[in-house]
Amino acid sequence: MNIFFGLLIPFLGTALGAACVFFMKNELKPLVQKSFLGFASGVMVAASVWSLLIPAMDMSEGMGRLAFVPAAVGFCLGIGFLLLMDHAVPHLHIGSEESEGPKVALKKTTMLVLAVTLHNIPEGLSAGAVFAGAVTGSDTVTMAGAFTLAVGIAIQNFPEGAIISMPLRGAGVSRGRAFLYGALSGIVEPIAGVFTLLLASYVAPVLPYLLAFAAGAMIYVVVEELIPEASEGEHSNIGTIAFAVGFVLMMILDVALG
Repeated sequence: MNIFFGLLIPFLGTALGAACVFFMKNELKPLVQKSFLGFASGVMVAASVWSLLIPAMDMSEGMGRLAFVPAAVGFCLGIGFLLLMDHAVPHLHIGSEESEGPKVALKKTTMLVLAVTLHNIPEGLSAGAVFAGAVTGSDTVTMAGAFTLAVGIAIQNFPEGAIISMPLRGAGVSRGRAFLYGALSGIVEPIAGVFTLLLASYVAPVLPYLLAFAAGAMIYVVVEELIPEASEGEHSNIGTIAFAVGFVLMMILDVALG
């Protein structure tokens, strides 16, 4: 039951962020959006290093000098997976007029939600992989560390939920529907988490690969989308400062509580 709640924590962060549409104006100011994007990037990079890649290498220490292999292979597979998803799933990024992926006749709002949903998959994979490590009795991943990662993802999901719901409201969507779309963009996280947890519980030796796979997928999202969106236009230093804040916060949470 505790694990199920832990996998829901990131989704709750997205839903709470989406609920901002009931209390804030119809759109986010560019500076606020850059701050949110930079902060989310910092949290995801720190989580990828401390919560995923380092434990993956620690689990493989029996391989000696080749302990980096599972982390390197899994990381590259995670990058490749998101690259494939980016080409296979039609989606539209906030601030862009041209959709990516297959050309289909979908509403702009649907394409925006698909973009955020696509990028939430790695976070669900990350939570599932870390909880799997805790369940299998790994010395390098604790249950406290798994919950710390879930809370960290929820913190960075809060602004992501607002980033999707607020522009939808600004585009004329009702507050209720904007909230629903924003919240639903995060439902993929517990689904991906449960899938990863079930997979790892049956095939424990692949756990280092799964941890690194999740890290690769998260880094792809950061480098491909979040950082470029936070850096474009004026006042890009705001995104950089927010990145540092998110990175340091997640690092502190993982080291102090994990």
